[in-house]
Amino acid sequence: MKKIKFLIPIVLGVTLFSCQQSKEEVNNCDKKIVPTEDQMDFLGITNKDKLSAASKRALLWDEELVKGNDWFFSYETYDLKGDLAYEEGVVRRDPSAMIKHDGKYYVWYSKSVGPTDGFGGDIENDKVFPWDRCDIWYATSKDGLTWKEEGLAVARGEKGTYDDRSVFTVEIMENDGLYYLCYQTIGGLYNVRTKNQIGLAWSTSPNGPWTKSEEPILSPADNGIWKGEEQDRFAVIKKGDFDSHKVHDPCILPYKGKFYLYYKGEQMGEAITFGGRQIRHGVAIADNPKGPYVKSEYNPISNSGHEICVWPYNGGIASLITTDGPEKNTVQWSPDGINFDIKAVVKGAPHAIGLNRTADNEKEPTEILRWGLTHEYRTYNYQYIRGFKTARMIRHTAKGVVKGKEVKVGDQK
Repeated sequence: MKKIKFLIPIVLGVTLFSCQQSKEEVNNCDKKIVPTEDQMDFLGITNKDKLSAASKRALLWDEELVKGNDWFFSYETYDLKGDLAYEEGVVRRDPSAMIKHDGKYYVWYSKSVGPTDGFGGDIENDKVFPWDRCDIWYATSKDGLTWKEEGLAVARGEKGTYDDRSVFTVEIMENDGLYYLCYQTIGGLYNVRTKNQIGLAWSTSPNGPWTKSEEPILSPADNGIWKGEEQDRFAVIKKGDFDSHKVHDPCILPYKGKFYLYYKGEQMGEAITFGGRQIRHGVAIADNPKGPYVKSEYNPISNSGHEICVWPYNGGIASLITTDGPEKNTVQWSPDGINFDIKAVVKGAPHAIGLNRTADNEKEPTEILRWGLTHEYRTYNYQYIRGFKTARMIRHTAKGVVKGKEVKVGDQK
C-alpha cells in the first residue's frame, strides 16, 4: 500500500508515516500493525492485540530518531558583564548572531530608550512597543562574556522613508569580503495594521560605515483584505497569505550557490489555534545578497515558530522552532532548505537566539547552540541581552548517583 510522509504536531516530535486517508484504508492499515517484542518493551505496550491510537502512532515513529538524542538539549541563561548588563531605562534586545573579527566577537541588536506607551495615546509621538523607535547598535567582546558597546551601526531613516520609524531585529551575514545586516523596518505611523518590511545594509567592515538599501528587500503579501476602517488587526474580510500582515526576524544564509532569506510571517486576522498564535516561517531566495528576493512557492515552510534560528548542517538547513504553534519547541532539519522534518522536541529554548557563527556547526546537529546570546524581559518596558548555554541530555538520574558513582548536581551526562 502506498505511504505518504507527513508531520505530526508537537506531541509526537518525529517524522511519521501513515496510510492514505480513507477510513477503510486506515482501518486496514491499523490491523497490520504488529509490534515486535523489542518495540513492546521499549514503548511499554501491554497487549499487542489491543493497541490504542497513541500506541499505533508510536509504532510508526522513526526508531532511530526516537532512541537517539543528537538533536535534544537543555539550556540555561546567565547575565553578561560590561555594557550589555541590564541598564534601567534602556532596551537592548534581539541580538544578532555573533561573528569574530580581529580576535573579537561582534554582535548587533535593537536599542531604544524609555518606557512603552502602547496604542492608547498619541501613536505619532508615543512608543507603542519596546521595539518601536529603535536603532541598530553593536558591541564587541574578547571572551563572549564581557561586552563593550561600540556605538550606532544603522539608524532610522529620514522622515518619509520606509524605515523612518524604527529599524530592529537585526541579523548579520558575512560573504565574499562584505558584511550584510538585514533587519525589520517600520515607516510612518505605527498602528496595529502597520505592515512591517525588511531592509538591508552592507559594509566592507563590521565597524561600518553601512550603506542602506533604498527600498525594502522584502514586503508582506498584498492579498489580504481588512474589514472596516477601525484599527482592529483581527477584523478581516480575507486573511491572505501567511505573511499578509508582517515579515519579521530576517536571516540570510548562503546556501547552494544562492542566498536564502528566512523570515517569520504574521497573517492578517491572525488566529489562536490549538498551538497558540498562528505564526509560520517562510523563505525568499536570491542570486545576489542584495536581491531581488523571490518568495518560495512552497511557503510557508513551517507550521509554527517565532524568531528565526537557522544554521547549515549536513548539507541541509536546521531550524529551532519556538514559542508559537503546534510544533513549537522542536528542532527541525531540511535536506533542501525548504522541506523540514522534526528531529527532536525540547523542553524549551532561549528567546531571540543570537547564534555563535564561529562554532563548528558540522560537529554535531546542535553544536552551534552550545553557547550564544538571548534577550530577557526584566519588565514589559525593558529588556536586556543575556548569555545562554546548552547541553545534550544523554540520561536523567537521581541526585548524586549514576550507576553507583557520585556525580555533580546538575550533570546531564
